Amino acid sequence: SIIFCRFVGGYLDNVYDMAPSIAVVRDKANQALSEYNDQFTRMDLVLFEDAVKHVCRITRIITQPSGHSNLVGVGGSGKQSLSKLSSFICQYNVYSITISSDYKLSSFKEDLQKMFNITGLSDDAGLLFILTEGQIIDEKFMILVNDLLSSGDIQDLFTPDDKEVLINKSKAACKAATRKDTPQDVWNFFINRVKKNLHVCLCFSPGENLRNKARKFPSIINSTVIDWFQPWPEEALTS
Repeated sequence: SIIFCRFVGGYLDNVYDMAPSIAVVRDKANQALSEYNDQFTRMDLVLFEDAVKHVCRITRIITQPSGHSNLVGVGGSGKQSLSKLSSFICQYNVYSITISSDYKLSSFKEDLQKMFNITGLSDDAGLLFILTEGQIIDEKFMILVNDLLSSGDIQDLFTPDDKEVLINKSKAACKAATRKDTPQDVWNFFINRVKKNLHVCLCFSPGENLRNKARKFPSIINSTVIDWFQPWPEEALTS
């Protein structure tokens, strides 16, 4: 197999290059998994060849500015686990929402505001937002996600006062980088940082729900790279 990935020399390597063999890539991915398990809640994963290739794909997608992935596969095929490992390899933090009985659209907006603050106020604050179809308890969530995927800017996410605070916090960095400091220029600078640092990983199952969502919210197809999780091969099941 011809495999390109960004961790041929180790998960901290960050150089996109061709791997000499799948065995080398698997070895480096297992090293990253071991480091992940030392720092976070343990994931007992068997990184067979298909899983390693998915990690290569996900890391390639989310290292691009505005790089968003749409992982499509049946439940239990490892979409979230491999996303967390890929995020660790890219040295990003992971963000996911916690659904409860009183979680509403306003709660989702608050979570998005937190993500925008983290990624927009720092030049190098990579964040992977993992969103599963089970967490989309209100279809209005998808309107915000659609805007985030397509332009990086979500209409009416911040009140005018909150927006002004963010502009003031970003003004010095914007002026240093672009020599412009009008409110619109500073806001564009803030949003460009968000687009560079915030990556969305959608986890969907194939079927009617995905078809309906894709029809209503085209950005989940147009503005993401789809990675299909096919049925596991026999080698994966035995390993």
